[in-house]
Amino acid sequence: MMPEPSTVDTPLKKLVGEKTAKALASHLDLHTAGDLIYHFPRRYDERGEHTDIRSLDVGEQVTVLAQVQRTAVRPMRQRRGNLLEVTVGDGSGGVLTLTFFGNQAWRERELRPGRWGLFAGKVTEFRGKRQLNGPEYVLLGEGGEGEAAANEEVEEFAGALIPVYPAAAAVPTWVIARCVRVVLDTFTPPEDPLPATVRASRNLVGIDTALREIHRPSSKEELYRARRRLKWDEAFAVQLTLVQRKHRAAAWPAKPRPPRAGGLLDGFDARLPYELTPGQRTVGREVAADLATAHPMHRLLQGEVGSGKTVVALRAMLQVVDAGGQAALLAPTEVLAAQHYRGILDLLGPLAQAGELGASDDATRVELITGSLGAAARRRALAEVAEGRAGIVLGTHALLYEGVDFHDLGLVVVDEQHRFGVEQRDALRAKADQPPHVLVMTATPIPRTVAMTVYGDLEISTLSQLPQGRSPIASHVVPAAEKPAFLDRAWRRLREEVAAGHQAYVVCPRIGEGPSSEEEAPREDDSDRRPPLAVTEVAPLLAEGPLHGLRIGVLHGRLPADEKDAVMRSFAAGDLDVLVATTVVEVGVNVPNATVMIVLDADRFGVSQLHQLRGRVGRGSAAGLCLLVTEAMEGSPARERLDAVASTTDGFKLAELDLEQRREGDVLGATQSGRRSHLRLLSLLRDTDLIRDARAEAITLVEEDPELSRHPALAASVAALVDEERAEYLEKG
Repeated sequence: MMPEPSTVDTPLKKLVGEKTAKALASHLDLHTAGDLIYHFPRRYDERGEHTDIRSLDVGEQVTVLAQVQRTAVRPMRQRRGNLLEVTVGDGSGGVLTLTFFGNQAWRERELRPGRWGLFAGKVTEFRGKRQLNGPEYVLLGEGGEGEAAANEEVEEFAGALIPVYPAAAAVPTWVIARCVRVVLDTFTPPEDPLPATVRASRNLVGIDTALREIHRPSSKEELYRARRRLKWDEAFAVQLTLVQRKHRAAAWPAKPRPPRAGGLLDGFDARLPYELTPGQRTVGREVAADLATAHPMHRLLQGEVGSGKTVVALRAMLQVVDAGGQAALLAPTEVLAAQHYRGILDLLGPLAQAGELGASDDATRVELITGSLGAAARRRALAEVAEGRAGIVLGTHALLYEGVDFHDLGLVVVDEQHRFGVEQRDALRAKADQPPHVLVMTATPIPRTVAMTVYGDLEISTLSQLPQGRSPIASHVVPAAEKPAFLDRAWRRLREEVAAGHQAYVVCPRIGEGPSSEEEAPREDDSDRRPPLAVTEVAPLLAEGPLHGLRIGVLHGRLPADEKDAVMRSFAAGDLDVLVATTVVEVGVNVPNATVMIVLDADRFGVSQLHQLRGRVGRGSAAGLCLLVTEAMEGSPARERLDAVASTTDGFKLAELDLEQRREGDVLGATQSGRRSHLRLLSLLRDTDLIRDARAEAITLVEEDPELSRHPALAASVAALVDEERAEYLEKG
């Protein structure tokens, strides 16, 4: 009797049995035949080729393809019975010891020298030797006692390429391979969602061929073709989603806000104490042209720390005010909102004093609305906004709450876009009668392919020049564990800067006891490490020790808002020598007199985060110095990451490094939704050409068929790969 055909929706328990299905569901979140078919191998081993045992990390859950070299049985010291030690090698000189406890003579006969097998377990170290304790394994090849079942399980390994799957201790790779074989034997593929014209023009194999070859490749060439087709599906789904969003947004009406000669913007340009960079002028023209159209601007402005994004945004805001509208700037923290407020008031001077003695004829008012405003001040500010007297409104997410009503909201500027959710941004948009123009700013440099894939529905402007007068920043790694004297020297160097009349930051990864949203999430390898250094613990130690006698302030996210603002004001005014802070200073804090930053436990921060942090120094005429203090040993991945940060101030190079070191699914929203990523094969760094081609095809297709109504299978495939939650994340960036 022929087994029933299976489809992507068939529950796994119907195909592989209840016990195995339960293990796949609980350990790998695989529930249907489609889930399993799209659980692609992580890599492919070749019999006779090594898997580089020397590169394995202690604590890592691994599967290695290796050959048995020798076996030895010795009595156990602490208890009765024998210990079987099996040494396996990978052909490169790397060896691994497998240890099995108890009297297992059958296993010694089975694991005889010369046999190849797949061995899975957690890497440990004993007396300097890498080992797997009691690993799961399956042997490859013919004959031998106890091997019939094993050979049945590894039938698909008869070819040269052996798939190794993302696995779990309870579900090793060969169990997954066996289940895949069972499913493929009955699998009826879905209708190929890709239009035949696209398949032909891009030389792509059919979906059925791709899914079969990626699991059971008949050759390296066929595997390459299968992977290319499945990568294309991922890239095409994302690009179609973004191009559709862009297409819909272009159809919305918006109120044009053209420039007005002799208005606020001209007055501001005339009083600027410095010249705009060529980049600021170019981007300014792009933004001005967008604002003058009857469709909402949707533009991303990216630029290095200190490249002058705020001035570009302020000029856009003034153009909107000149055209009779209002502009709102949404900042991620009260500290940053308050700083933008003070900075914009300073830049505008009498242009921000409408209704006051000595104000310019064209003046407007600037209001700050945050959660910590007192009741009377809040009522006054809300009236100014609702009646349209305040042309520029700054605030945190408090701007989104009911009760904040705009007279005519024409432009929304979002600072540090990645810190806001789609719902928050849409709530602010909804406060306008028509969709307002939107300008998104980020100081996190974005590699071209990431911009194309994550921000593909935004026009992108880049500021790459630094304004005149900005000083270079020197960065150095301070290896505190290897060379404690270097840390002493770092504190002396800080004192020297303070003695010369400058100020300093000391940054810690943690506030103190208890969780904090500012704190770096623990890395997987943090289990055996001491807790990260905390602001509330470090500040008193510095005050009593190496920084004794200096005026030290503390800043972190748990301080009351008025206290945070008071600390920042004191630091900006020069009343504090040293600010001990969390990453609350990462974005936008501007104190030109601060010349040195010491980052403690620097290996606990990401590459882009460190680049952002060091951008807080060297903002004036004096050179900046950033010292990255770490206990990470030379040659470790953490140390190499810090060495890379210290070696360059090119944020785009560092952004690519950051992307290489993170799981790329995270970039595309896998961690946002708490589910496994549906984008499994696409590499934003290595698949640049494929992403570019997919975008070109997506633009052509959406122009012909905006809602994909003539391609229902493709629309369903896109919805499956980029569900609504993930589509929102893509829009959010």
